[in-house]
Amino acid sequence: METLSPHNILVMLLSLGVLLAAARILGELAQRFRQPAVLGELLAGVLLGPTILGSLAPELNLFLFPLTGPNAIALDTIATLAIILFLMVAGIEVDLSTIWKQGNKGFKVGLTSIFLPFAMGFAFAWFFPGFMGKQAHASPLIFALFLAIGISISALPIIAKTLMDMDLYRSDLGMVVVSAAIFNDLVGWMIFAMILGLIGGNSTHGMPVIITIAMTLTFTAMMLTLGRQAIHKALPFVQAYTKWPGGELSFAIILALLGAALCEWIGIHAMFGAFLVGAALGDSAHLRERTRFTIDHFVSYIFAPVFFASIGLKVNFILNFDFKLVFTITGLAIICKVSSAFFGARWGKMPLREAWAVGFSMVSVGAMGIIVGLLAMDAGIIEEKLFVALVIMAMTTSMISGPMIRIILRYRQNLSVADMLASRYFIHRLEATSPREAIGEMLESPCRTMGLEKNLIEAAVWERELSLSTGIGKGLALPHARIEGLKQAVIVVGISKNGIDFDAPDDKLAHVIFLILTPLSDAGAQLAIASEIAGIFRNETMLEKSLHIKNFTDFMALLRTAPRGWSH
Repeated sequence: METLSPHNILVMLLSLGVLLAAARILGELAQRFRQPAVLGELLAGVLLGPTILGSLAPELNLFLFPLTGPNAIALDTIATLAIILFLMVAGIEVDLSTIWKQGNKGFKVGLTSIFLPFAMGFAFAWFFPGFMGKQAHASPLIFALFLAIGISISALPIIAKTLMDMDLYRSDLGMVVVSAAIFNDLVGWMIFAMILGLIGGNSTHGMPVIITIAMTLTFTAMMLTLGRQAIHKALPFVQAYTKWPGGELSFAIILALLGAALCEWIGIHAMFGAFLVGAALGDSAHLRERTRFTIDHFVSYIFAPVFFASIGLKVNFILNFDFKLVFTITGLAIICKVSSAFFGARWGKMPLREAWAVGFSMVSVGAMGIIVGLLAMDAGIIEEKLFVALVIMAMTTSMISGPMIRIILRYRQNLSVADMLASRYFIHRLEATSPREAIGEMLESPCRTMGLEKNLIEAAVWERELSLSTGIGKGLALPHARIEGLKQAVIVVGISKNGIDFDAPDDKLAHVIFLILTPLSDAGAQLAIASEIAGIFRNETMLEKSLHIKNFTDFMALLRTAPRGWSH
């Protein structure tokens, strides 16, 4: 049996250490500037690859990252494992129930955001293949399909992280965007898997293309139905008879590897199998939040940086930079993705300002677009200059998303949250021990003084809570609802000394609860109020100070002197 020589092992360990260190350092630096970590990780590969190190010290570059031989194979193997695990994590974030809970708004945005950019990307690639970077021997149809999916797919992890950073993830707008991104991700990867099947000759036993596509669709349907149910039933057994978290981690990774192997055997890329396994896993209520967190960090901080950094090792980004192509691809992606999601939001009767925010939320192509481009380049379908353009497009769309949402959602209110509070709507010590009890207790005063039907209002707030919990973390919860017939926004504040479980992403109990009621006709008010409150409580000392106040006057003083977040 052939093995790596001591020299091969030395080079492998040294190259992995250097690559991971550079990727993590630059990834952390990118996040300090509120940019996705993948931007810094990719830049690490560009610096260590032929673009920079290869030009300044070519011998050192080839020593660390040889193009052929055992070390090249070893790095490629690790990168393949990394992409499989990364797609498993992306799949875990696909909460299928969110699509159904959100209703037609998320579906309409998801539908338009995948198919309209797909159609435009296909048209450009079909009519201008030479300019767009098609390899001479590649099929025009396959090339057009690859470029179309590369432009239309969205980066769910980056979209979700952007919304979380701005405390919008659990808002009504966040729910629409996340459900649309989940739909986009699921449909996009299914289309992508079928495109891989159309290439032909990929399966380990040379099955016909039609059989490959049929098996792909069958496997997808089975994993999202019977497979999902089987995993849901198996998880309690794993939790009961194995040590946590090792048992759940092993269970998840074993399933991902088996699913990946099956898809590779079918004739599509192994990562699609890992993605479907992740989707089936993530949809189970038995998968603990801390297990999700552990899996995500294990992959995101070890494997994903190596994979994205290795992409920068593959091409010279300076020699293959084509300004016209980069400008065309980036402009096409931004215009198509923003306008299509905006159209879907307006189709779903969302207000103009929120529709634009949805459009820029869905613009991020991110890591998913890079993966599509990498596979197309490896398959000999696109030229290196188009791959470089796709990478730059993916990073640009991810970079502009957050800043544009911040600009769009600067809601011009005449009154601040502090101005909207009243002492009769302030509960210094909530007696409730559950979210439903807290909502009921907090509605007593406004319903009595304003003549509102408490049962109807409580049902509306609770229905919104069931669709996605409003605990945003750091001890804060923002239950809310838009009420028909309400003339102006009403805010009720409750302080819970013991805390109430609003199912926050950080698993912390909510001690400060703002119940927000806004008019049905004023769609922007709820989002603006929630954004201001989240900005105020971004400072973690606010929670501790809130728990020590003695009366409404103290709380008002605390709010008026608190530093504001990004939104105001």
